[in-house]
Amino acid sequence: MKYAVMQCVNGNYSIVAEYTDNLQGAIVKFHQVCANLWNSQDVIRAQVKIVNEFLETVQGMSESIGHEEPAAE
Repeated sequence: MKYAVMQCVNGNYSIVAEYTDNLQGAIVKFHQVCANLWNSQDVIRAQVKIVNEFLETVQGMSESIGHEEPAAE
């Protein structure tokens, strides 16, 4: 089975990584991406998922990330 780690950050979609028959690798990458987005100052909202080749979320691996928007000066 093929897997992809996908993200949507501030409205911009991308595939971060693709794996063939390596779910563990996809899970590790998923957690790395989530940690980076939680620690990024310029991320207002994000969604990260592991999906299979049918675009189904794998093992519930989906995380919503949100930070408050910076105050206007």
